[in-house]
Amino acid sequence: MPGPLKVLIVDDSATVRRVLSEVLARETGITVVGAAPDPYVAREMIVRVKPDVLTLDVEMPRMDGLSFLAKLMQHHPLPVVVISSLTPRGSDEAIRALELGAVEVLCKPGSAFSVAELGPILGRTLRAAASARLQSRVAPVQRPASAPPLLGRTTAKLLAIGASTGGTEAIATVLSHLPGDSPGTVIVQHLPAQFTTSFARRLNDLSAMTVAEARGGEELMTGLAFVAPGGHHLVVQRSGAKYFLALREGPQVHFQKPAVDVTFRTVAQAAAGNAIGVLLTGMGQDGAAGLKAMRDAGAHTIAQDEASCVVFGMPKAAIDCGAAVEVTALNAIPERIMLSLRRNDVHRQ
Repeated sequence: MPGPLKVLIVDDSATVRRVLSEVLARETGITVVGAAPDPYVAREMIVRVKPDVLTLDVEMPRMDGLSFLAKLMQHHPLPVVVISSLTPRGSDEAIRALELGAVEVLCKPGSAFSVAELGPILGRTLRAAASARLQSRVAPVQRPASAPPLLGRTTAKLLAIGASTGGTEAIATVLSHLPGDSPGTVIVQHLPAQFTTSFARRLNDLSAMTVAEARGGEELMTGLAFVAPGGHHLVVQRSGAKYFLALREGPQVHFQKPAVDVTFRTVAQAAAGNAIGVLLTGMGQDGAAGLKAMRDAGAHTIAQDEASCVVFGMPKAAIDCGAAVEVTALNAIPERIMLSLRRNDVHRQ
């Protein structure tokens, strides 16, 4: 049997290092092999204790966490889980860390959940991170010079995208290659509250569409994309020929809020065969049942293939239950979306 998962904690706060060490000590199969106050100490400890995964604060003295992460992923790639403060600056830096190659991001205890809640959440996240396929960040996602317009009647259509671990970069890849006249789009990415605001801003910079964090009440129209806010479920409702967004409270689904399943199920009800569903990389099973509901309602559904996933859990669950019409590599998904939209336009003429 494999040994326990070895974790190295990197944080300049002695309190945070102690709290993380204590909560992880109660998690079965996880051993904290060290705690470093800054990247310089961490660099020496990595060589000595050979951790399987790191937790990393991005706001640190001497060398900031982002600079350390960039060097680490270039010279000694390791799965990294960022644990950030819930502030605008902390959120922006956490999203940047995901772009640089961090596997996942969590809030520091007290900002989004209690210390008692942190252990199971962090334990699940570290286990998933340790098994993740690390992606090269040598060529970061950039907005193409232009994407050909669809030139189709997309007003009645809807695109729904869901993802978790590794999803921020996967979603950026898809959106950056879609034209500005793409159908109204809803995006569910497992991220804590506040971090989704920064994520939406980044997608807006990369996409020819206008991307914003959903507030509830928006009409979903051609050229607009909305990110589900952390801490709320995002639902799609239909009124006549128009789609509108609403936010819902309620319990977590698959340990998540927002949950992909919640959004996908409402898309199936509201848009049926006028929708396209895309399920990308992520840990767990969220989105599989919702994607199946979309397919059963007549939607075209796409799952990311294993080779291009950081974590294959969510797409695999969808494939296993028959939810995916097609399975394809990440870089091919934008083309498959546009092909499906154009094919539907031809059929409607």
